[in-house]
Amino acid sequence: MKQGISGYHLDEENHWVAELRCGHFQHVRHDPPWQMRPWVITEAGREVMIGHQLNCLKCDQGAPKDQLGSEGDK
Repeated sequence: MKQGISGYHLDEENHWVAELRCGHFQHVRHDPPWQMRPWVITEAGREVMIGHQLNCLKCDQGAPKDQLGSEGDK
């Protein structure tokens, strides 16, 4: 299910995590060549992607909402 990005936070390993409108979290790493997300590197790039929709597998699975500091943001 597609869900829009509403914000971001860094995880304990300093990787960016998108906070989705549905209440779930999803990593948005720029880790070439596996994941090409150069927009995540800068604040301006992340800001431009607010509202962009990502596929939320947690919604598809009916998972509860994530909370900061929870294991659900991994």
